[in-house]
Amino acid sequence: MPTPPPSPAVTLPGLPALGPSLARGALLSPFKRPRADADFPRTRLVVPYLRIDAARLTAYERVCGFGTGEDTLPVTYPHVLGFPPAMRLMSDRRFPLPLLGLVHTSITITRRRPLPVAAHYELSVHVAGLIPHRRGTEATVVTELRDGGEPVWHSHSTYLARHGTSPPPDSTEPGDAAGGGGRLPVLEEWRLAGDVGRRYGAASGDRNPIHLHPLTARLFGFPRAIAHGMWTAARCLAAHGTPQAVRVRVDFRAPVLLPGAVRFAADGSRFELRGPGEAGRLHVSGRVDPLE
Repeated sequence: MPTPPPSPAVTLPGLPALGPSLARGALLSPFKRPRADADFPRTRLVVPYLRIDAARLTAYERVCGFGTGEDTLPVTYPHVLGFPPAMRLMSDRRFPLPLLGLVHTSITITRRRPLPVAAHYELSVHVAGLIPHRRGTEATVVTELRDGGEPVWHSHSTYLARHGTSPPPDSTEPGDAAGGGGRLPVLEEWRLAGDVGRRYGAASGDRNPIHLHPLTARLFGFPRAIAHGMWTAARCLAAHGTPQAVRVRVDFRAPVLLPGAVRFAADGSRFELRGPGEAGRLHVSGRVDPLE
């Protein structure tokens, strides 16, 4: 079930622009002192009337491998809608984790029924809390979509700020909850072009410099640009397929360098994205379960 939202709610006339949030977050990042017991913004941002931009949706479907022209939204698309409000919250000076270097470690999505493209939705986003992690502090951000007052889609995303910490006794690596079983059979191999990050950034609005160009990625310690975690999640789910009412869990294990090659593997409810070769590095693991 969704985490009960905090209060007060702040109503937005539409999706906020990403540029100011990203710039503010970058400027404030050096001054943040992350810790799990810090306070955080309790505001719930609400966009009460949201219509789907058909051109932007089509661009997203194409870059992620979903079929275009469908009358329902891909299971991952509401995350794109919720990304600007989430960035507004995480770039707030009261949010204790630095936006620069924040790592998306997992997402759990629940879709209760198909989401018509032609519908209008109420979107809400809030920070649910902070928890200690063996590598730092992790924040949970909850996004919810309602149709006619009915909750139809929600997600829990975790974001990790790495810093020195004493690991709690029961701490786990990101993604432990989606594991289980041995290596899955490979179904497809994908060769990824160097412009995947730029194309996904244009469709989603997430123009983090680590995804756009080798030069800007090197400023953050990566040898080349890396694929967006949510692009890898969407691409895997487009290949796997999802029931109409579904719960999806995706864990981001290691970055995918661009250009590059990966192998998609799946068996039943489980799927993986690995590097080439028998010893290929695990990049993404996840599972797809129909709702009862």
